[in-house]
Amino acid sequence: MSIASNLNTIKATLPEHVTLVAVSKTKPVSDLMQAYEAGQRIFGENKIQEMTEKWEQMPKDIQWHMIGHVQSNKVKFMAPYVNLIHGVDSLKLLQEINKQAVKNNRTIDCLLQIYIAEEESKFGLDENELNELLTSVEFKELKNIRILGLMGMATFTEDQNQIKKEFTHLKSIFDSIKNLKTENCSLNTISMGMSGDYQLAIECGSTMVRIGSSIFGRR
Repeated sequence: MSIASNLNTIKATLPEHVTLVAVSKTKPVSDLMQAYEAGQRIFGENKIQEMTEKWEQMPKDIQWHMIGHVQSNKVKFMAPYVNLIHGVDSLKLLQEINKQAVKNNRTIDCLLQIYIAEEESKFGLDENELNELLTSVEFKELKNIRILGLMGMATFTEDQNQIKKEFTHLKSIFDSIKNLKTENCSLNTISMGMSGDYQLAIECGSTMVRIGSSIFGRR
């Protein structure tokens, strides 16, 4: 199957309210351009240097999403162009994103990453840390970031009940904060679900799915 036909097959299964992020990490620009020519405009990368190189080479109507773990000292490299940062897991990182956004005279959209898996390797905030962050004075002072919602990664397992439980948990956390009214929050996005579990994620309330290998093939 070609990248274009893979993409079209997946898009046909997505409800209108669900945004597709084509996870293009490690893939060459030529592969991304095949997806672009098939109509895809949102790409997800997990390394800032690689994303920046692709941004420089590719059409400028593409939205670039940073989906990997972000180191504070690398934020400045993507601050001029990144559309959405998925994996924000600390106030310190938000403050750095805000600082770099100010320097670039823009507001940068972010998702807060919530730890929902039963694996030690995953990053994220727990529910208490999330509430502490959102109600802190320091957070309210950040005028050049906008929190659009939450992101989470389920445990890497075949157990569908386990995955469903974790996705449902993320949705319930989102529901508990969605009416929060601050100048730098506009909560409408739940980013959960990847190639193996995106349909289950959508059933559980996902509005944004991150799909890579089902579009571009195995890495």
